[in-house]
Amino acid sequence: MKNILIVDDSALMRRVLSDIINKDEELHTEFSAKDGLEALKILEEHSIDAVVLDIIMPRMNGIEMLKEMKRRGYDQKVVIVSTIAKKGAGETIEALELGAFDFVTKPGSLFSVRSEEFAGKLVERIHMAFGMSKEVHENVSKPQENRVPHSKAGGVAGAGKLVAMACSTGGPKALQDVIPKLPANLDAAVLLVQHMPVGFTYSLGARLDELSQIHVKEAEDGEVLCKGTVYIAKGGSQMRVIEKNRREYVLSVREEEARNGLKPCADIMYESLRESSFDDITCVVMTGMGADGTKGILQLEKTNKIYVIAQNEESCTVYGMPKVVTESGVVDEVQDLNLIADAITKHVGVR
Repeated sequence: MKNILIVDDSALMRRVLSDIINKDEELHTEFSAKDGLEALKILEEHSIDAVVLDIIMPRMNGIEMLKEMKRRGYDQKVVIVSTIAKKGAGETIEALELGAFDFVTKPGSLFSVRSEEFAGKLVERIHMAFGMSKEVHENVSKPQENRVPHSKAGGVAGAGKLVAMACSTGGPKALQDVIPKLPANLDAAVLLVQHMPVGFTYSLGARLDELSQIHVKEAEDGEVLCKGTVYIAKGGSQMRVIEKNRREYVLSVREEEARNGLKPCADIMYESLRESSFDDITCVVMTGMGADGTKGILQLEKTNKIYVIAQNEESCTVYGMPKVVTESGVVDEVQDLNLIADAITKHVGVR
């Protein structure tokens, strides 16, 4: 049974989180703290397997605590429970950079805090952190003889190249090993679906833009795709590409229903590219739970020339999405995280 430490400055939130965790037969909690200083003392004196951590707290906040845990060499799993305020979103991105496994959005009302939806998400994330979550995937495999090179008809000469990426759990940290390594003069626009709620993708884009030569931003409805720019699908919306003519593509970013519980959903992004006039589409699938992206890529392969790169198991936080796409037989290249940017650049080229 895993022992979980709860760190939150709200006594009510500590009680609710404790009730949620203790209802699970594989988890329990006997310690809680109202700030990072109290929490570090507990970590020194007791055997703790994981920490459920608030960000905004007095005396020592969640970011400061993560930095101190890193300095001391503590290796407990950390799941952030964060608000969606602009500051909270930015600090959540920083927490993921510092090694937090994942985050759950803190509900805005007592009713929502006590909901089964919030409880289910929190327990799922903790289970995932320990590799206790068992995923069930649909069979999307295809015969190996249909493998690469992909040379389907549908591309129009001169229409250019596109990179379309998908990731989920572990993505924000993993992306720091990929996006900053892409050159500013990359000969393609880059689309990115990272599973995140409303409010967090803007902060993720801003942070990656600070670190990168290539321009990174949250995608906006109606904007024209430009080479050398990474467009991050907006949390809470679905992103599609619309071809206005043979040389101009615009983004459709609309609030709409989730697919398989996801908005944004990578399958929707990939499906929107079917029969587009791009000469070549590089599809990249990285760390994440589930199978999002594979069905869309398999549909896209029927109409367009594609090249598929998957992250390897060893460098994934969660080997779900890359595993499914690799097993489908459509992958051209399996790469370690720190080599993905080079693989993209080599295939796409620079201007």
